Amino acid sequence: MKLASLKSGRDGELVVVSRDLTRAVRVPQIATTLQQLMEDWDTNAPQLEDIYRRLNDGELDQAFELDHHSLQSPLPRTYHWADGSAYLNHVQLVRQARNAEMPETFWSDPLMYQGGGDRFIGPFDDIEAISEDHGIDFEGELAVITDDVPMATSPEQAAGHIKLIMLVNDVSLRGLIPGELAKGFGFFQAKPASSFSPVCVTPDELGEAWRDGRVHLPLTVHLNGEMFGAPEAGPDMIFSFPRLVAHAARTRHLGAGAVIGSGTVSNPDPDGGPGKPVADGGVGYSCLAEVRMVEKILHGDSTTPFMRFGDRVRIEMFDDGGHSIFGAIDQRVVKYTP
Repeated sequence: MKLASLKSGRDGELVVVSRDLTRAVRVPQIATTLQQLMEDWDTNAPQLEDIYRRLNDGELDQAFELDHHSLQSPLPRTYHWADGSAYLNHVQLVRQARNAEMPETFWSDPLMYQGGGDRFIGPFDDIEAISEDHGIDFEGELAVITDDVPMATSPEQAAGHIKLIMLVNDVSLRGLIPGELAKGFGFFQAKPASSFSPVCVTPDELGEAWRDGRVHLPLTVHLNGEMFGAPEAGPDMIFSFPRLVAHAARTRHLGAGAVIGSGTVSNPDPDGGPGKPVADGGVGYSCLAEVRMVEKILHGDSTTPFMRFGDRVRIEMFDDGGHSIFGAIDQRVVKYTP
């Protein structure tokens, strides 16, 4: 099943979306928002599955052509947004570039920060930034949406609480990160509003690509129309989504509609190197910080710039048949004037 939220008020209007992402239908008789759906998933989801089947079979006269620009992020806001860092190749590169050791605990205890869930950016809406000097970056990721998750839930139990999957652009201001981390209290100003794919999907929509709590497909990223990366999202995800959900719920209950992110998708070279650009035969990258770290490691200096006003990033994932699964995050960076 595929779901989305039309732009309408703060919480959007829930629609069921066809498998090919071209048509949709409103379902106010079941739930008006995705948050409402998540809060009574077991009752509402089976009804929506029937509507989804009928929509794909062309049986619903009330279905309409879907303009992806009319969509907000599936959850325009949430009570809980926490982002992990499950691809330790990314973490390793960042630490190596600044000559910092990788603590052994990173391989057994996931990194995670709690972001701002009060307002997300729509998948085609501009990324507003105050200054290019802040080091504007994108981060291509995946995320899951859960129902209510009890405190101290195990990874095995957490797998059953994962109801929906979507893509993420976790916008980062790299220039602000060092100063904030130096305070010893984590990110805040360096992590402005994130954005998510136009559509979220139930795990069964991914078929065999969803296994071991991971999505085994490439995540494609284009920067200003040029292929920037297509790293594989499955094999190098050290901590699975059930593991990340269990980590988030270790000492607290997670409310329905909680969003848990994977962190930047990242692959090392098969020979163990730090990764190569697409132009050099590698799978590329999901963020600018990573290519800059590789440049510094290999050549002593970072030459790739962060995003400038007017730059555009596109993040998307395709199935084995070449069909877009979630739709695209396609955003331009613009200057915000208070």
